Amino acid sequence: MKTHELKTRREFLRTGLLGGSLSWTLPTFLSRTMESLHAQADGALVQGVTGRDGNILVVLQLAGGNDGLNTVIPIGNDEYRKARPTLGVAEASILKLDPATGLHPSLSGLASAYQEGNLAIVQGVGYPNPNRSHFRSTEIWATAVDSDKSSTTGWIGRYFDNACSGCDASVGIAMASQLPQSFAATTPKGVLYQGGGGAKKNPAKKRMVNAGDPDSSMTGMEETGDDGEAGGSIGMLNGPGNLGHLSALDFLERTEMDAKVSQQEISKASAKAKNAVPYPGSRLGQNFAMVSRLIAGGMPTRIYYLSLGGFDTHTQQAGAHERLLKEMGDAVAAFLADLKAQGNLGRVTLMTFSEFGRRVKENASGGTDHGAAAPLFLAGGGVKAGLLGQMPSLAPKDLFDGDVKYNTDFRSVYATVLEKHLGVKSAPILKKDFPMIQAYG
Repeated sequence: MKTHELKTRREFLRTGLLGGSLSWTLPTFLSRTMESLHAQADGALVQGVTGRDGNILVVLQLAGGNDGLNTVIPIGNDEYRKARPTLGVAEASILKLDPATGLHPSLSGLASAYQEGNLAIVQGVGYPNPNRSHFRSTEIWATAVDSDKSSTTGWIGRYFDNACSGCDASVGIAMASQLPQSFAATTPKGVLYQGGGGAKKNPAKKRMVNAGDPDSSMTGMEETGDDGEAGGSIGMLNGPGNLGHLSALDFLERTEMDAKVSQQEISKASAKAKNAVPYPGSRLGQNFAMVSRLIAGGMPTRIYYLSLGGFDTHTQQAGAHERLLKEMGDAVAAFLADLKAQGNLGRVTLMTFSEFGRRVKENASGGTDHGAAAPLFLAGGGVKAGLLGQMPSLAPKDLFDGDVKYNTDFRSVYATVLEKHLGVKSAPILKKDFPMIQAYG
């Protein structure tokens, strides 16, 4: 093959979209890679709706198992007080949402968002036959399959496969040290953005544990949960990769090229905008600040993924949980205020999740052990504010092995966000139909 440099269709598209600011070339020996990549997307590269002009989903993982009962708190509930004589939040300090329900006092920013009509709280979210292993339950939430099944692709990855054919890798950005398992796709997409380290493409690896990950779901000493598995070193989990029709060399070269272009896209989009409000100095706060600038700067990203770890509160929970909720709540409140100032609040939904909640009864170490169902938050200008679903009963006769029972399948939340916010059919992505919740007007 004659040696020359070839400008690809993908390069031309990106250069045009970025106003001619990017220019890079491709050696001929990689042309077969690009031919392979584009054969399936020919004629479909320009999406009618992208993150530039369409709706955006921001996912926030509260890794380690957030204590839902001390996040969204039942007021005037004798069973709560009996189960948590020391960990129960003082009733006078609870931020009341209605006579029977309130938020932890550290979540004043979210309480304001609720009153302003920009926060929905979905109560009792879980799934049938709950698993108390950090690894397995995270995998179930990431892949959106039944607890007795497995999948090599994640629910967000299947969204990319079904709705984002021909999109750039930066259709999904994870502000983390490795791609979450939920990004695993048949045709890999999604880039990592690390504050000081720039963007890089992650060729989805087999599941792994990264004990040194600052975004790890657990920090400090290794702990053993009541499922018998070590919890102290668990980080974000990746799903197995699928290279499809690409050779290993082609795939690696493709990911390197994606990273180079995505880094330039991210840098340019971030430089276009400034944050209109101050953000907390925490890593999470600064990651939210960056996401806000990318949205304002026109980044064509549809899904952003952030993570806050440390929620595996087996011991001395009260102070640690208070700090974590304040870090999360203050960062989210700043993000919502910034989006409102931009005029983008109506385009964005923020969804929180944690792999499970905690047991109803506090343990002897001033903490709580692995549980099952818990609340999650949906925030943004398009959500229907309020309490969705019922607060699960805490009566001992109504518990499942010491845990609250779920009344909303988490995949119903996914289905609602996919159909009502992102505008796609959920069944091909979730592999079956799930009833939707009333989270949007």
